[in-house]
Amino acid sequence: MKSRILKIFRSAKDVVSGETLSAELGISRVSVWKHIQKLQECGYDIDAGAKGYWLRNAPDIPYSWEFPDRENRIHYFPEVSSTMDIARDMARRGAPHLTVVTAGRQTCGRGRLRRVWHSDDGGLYITVILRPDIPLQWCFRVNFAASLTLCRTLRRETGVSAAVKWPNDILVNGKKLSGMLSEMEAEAGMVSFITVGIGINVNNDPTFLEPAACSLKQLTGTSVSRKALLAAYLNELEDYLRHADFESTIDDWKTLNCTLGKQVRVVSMQETSSGCAVDVDPGGALILKLSDGSLKKILYGDCMNDEKA
Repeated sequence: MKSRILKIFRSAKDVVSGETLSAELGISRVSVWKHIQKLQECGYDIDAGAKGYWLRNAPDIPYSWEFPDRENRIHYFPEVSSTMDIARDMARRGAPHLTVVTAGRQTCGRGRLRRVWHSDDGGLYITVILRPDIPLQWCFRVNFAASLTLCRTLRRETGVSAAVKWPNDILVNGKKLSGMLSEMEAEAGMVSFITVGIGINVNNDPTFLEPAACSLKQLTGTSVSRKALLAAYLNELEDYLRHADFESTIDDWKTLNCTLGKQVRVVSMQETSSGCAVDVDPGGALILKLSDGSLKKILYGDCMNDEKA
């Protein structure tokens, strides 16, 4: 009902009477008023007068009803410990493909290697539940597809020169705009579900705690709609997953990367490796050329430019 009311408001050029809303929605004027009050409590600036209602402003909050075609699969929380934890529990209970958990802020957001992902107000923090019908050994391709489609979305929607850094961060001019973390569960050799957690610095300022980070607001000089960005990304991701055979995913990813050809240092829980990033193999591993000329395959780790090189 909230979605239908907002659609009427946004298509109207003038005040919408309670009588009009009642007739179009098929509910009483008292029920209309109750729904209007709920929207006001959620932050919508709605004038209520003798002639009817007028939507002055809507909060940039990804409420489920802001996504009419996905309303049953969007779950918004003002604050959570981690969207990844909630999404994992929902996936285990059978949540469908492309279910999204999103939060205004996270108190325990996490990145790779058990790092903290600072999740201040103004950022976009989501976890997407994916259920691709693929064998276990192909799950890495879904991760690359998720970062590739996010990079494309950011470029198209905001005009920033976003690039993917192995394995799946998004950088702009060498500064981190977005981080991504995935978890997977399998059954009988097939992927049961993959949860992809994404943090995007949109209208927040991450530089106080992360000097090497940036936000879309800083890059564009204006506030960016988180609702519009999320809708665009989900459309891009869904379209890619529906039509892709995944054979070209790594090659597509390479066209937008900022890792290959650079001297990098890759840190994992077991070791640190330094060398020139020369390729990403068909299995998603980063190939380093070490100082002695030998090649080393890195399956997992946190990759950064090696300033000492």
